[in-house]
Amino acid sequence: MFRQDKAQRIIRSDKAEELLEKGWCKADLHVHTSCSYDVPPGKRTIPKNLMRKAINDGMDFVTFTDHDTVRAYDIAGWDREKLTTGVEISIKDMENVGHTVHINAFDFDKSHYMEIETLLQKEQNIYNLLDYLKSNDILHMYNHPFWFKPGEKPNIFAVSELAKHFPVIEYNMQDLKQKNFFSMVLAQRYRKGMAVTTDSHTGRIGRVHTLANGDNFREYFRNIEKGRSYMVIDEPIWLHISRELNSWIELVFNMESETSKDTDYSTGLKTLDKVISLVGKERLGKHPRVNNTTMYLAQQISGSGLPVFLYMLSKQPQVSRIGQIING
Repeated sequence: MFRQDKAQRIIRSDKAEELLEKGWCKADLHVHTSCSYDVPPGKRTIPKNLMRKAINDGMDFVTFTDHDTVRAYDIAGWDREKLTTGVEISIKDMENVGHTVHINAFDFDKSHYMEIETLLQKEQNIYNLLDYLKSNDILHMYNHPFWFKPGEKPNIFAVSELAKHFPVIEYNMQDLKQKNFFSMVLAQRYRKGMAVTTDSHTGRIGRVHTLANGDNFREYFRNIEKGRSYMVIDEPIWLHISRELNSWIELVFNMESETSKDTDYSTGLKTLDKVISLVGKERLGKHPRVNNTTMYLAQQISGSGLPVFLYMLSKQPQVSRIGQIING
């Protein structure tokens, strides 16, 4: 039977332990490795190290969902125990949606991914993509429905329509609590499953996770689709984002010693890229004391919660608009 009560779908880790003792499984279904363009390269984000950390932390299934690339599996292995293939697909369908949508796809082979790439190169049609995923029985999830790429004008009406076509909707710890609440509203309205994810870009895999039964990944995900699952969350979103930002700062300030020569890292934001360029080996990297002091100050500011507060404040008009449309 599909679980309806939103409040019961979120539990703390002490309650989760009881379910794990009964054989339930846990996984973090949205994690980026050093293969993503916006992940600071370092030892913690290398696919093999992330895999090792996840297993050591008790994850029953591991998947990497890098941005439009499956290179992590070329590194870690395409057929490895407990590792399930995954990717975060970006699609900008101007006709049907009007803004960029992110989709996590799971449990496919390399030929499937090549076909997905060909399909996207031919046309940016989200419904054709969804038809392909369904016809090939590729598991998939609607990522952070109310996150919108900077500079794009969101079509909030399209989000509600799109939610009808996905089996699982994401509760993303990098997004605002209010936006995740609206995602939960859509999941309940259309009887969809939900999965909580870290969407970590810094190696903090598994800080939140989703519990469900399953002898393999596919059974596990199917139970999430049916609402037979729980989302394990111990810390508020603002604290999660602050800690992720602190880890990101640490990785950025230590890129000099850990970055390979062929790494092409970018945050996707020109201003941040310029800051990182300043921090890198060209300047601050040559002055360890200045580098460490600057990193400490940046982490103190981040840890104060001020950047997160200002970000939340800047998004309130958008949150109000989403609420009017979803509740209207």
